[in-house]
Amino acid sequence: MPELDETDIKLLKLLGNDSTLTMKELAARVNLSPSPVFERVKRLEGNGYIKKYIALIDSEKLNQGLIIFCNIRLKQHDKSIGHDFVSDVLQLKEVTECYNISGDYDFLLKVYARNMKHYQDFVFNKLGSVKSIGSTHSTFVMCENKNSYNINL
Repeated sequence: MPELDETDIKLLKLLGNDSTLTMKELAARVNLSPSPVFERVKRLEGNGYIKKYIALIDSEKLNQGLIIFCNIRLKQHDKSIGHDFVSDVLQLKEVTECYNISGDYDFLLKVYARNMKHYQDFVFNKLGSVKSIGSTHSTFVMCENKNSYNINL
């Protein structure tokens, strides 16, 4: 993979903060014309530096304001059980993020729900049907102070 230069890093920062910027706007901010900026962005996409473009949705406005981090401990540890767990969790629409972690738990899920009753239904009827789960521990978010997928470059 080719090395990233200062302009590539600047483009990644700009797009990480606002992926709706046009090539013309990006070009003005990095002091290039739109054509080379277009080529650079396409190269960054093609080389996997840019995975996809997303919009951060306001969960409160869509009645999904309860955010929960759910720690999962598997019943057993083997390749098959881990793959089955991930496959099952990917089907659950309430789960927006899933991380395989180290420490006391095996996985960390970020879950959005309408309210506590919705989360209870999710735990009992959806998460509860995932056979590989040994135990769960839920942490409820009281206030979301920062929500950004941008990384520090």
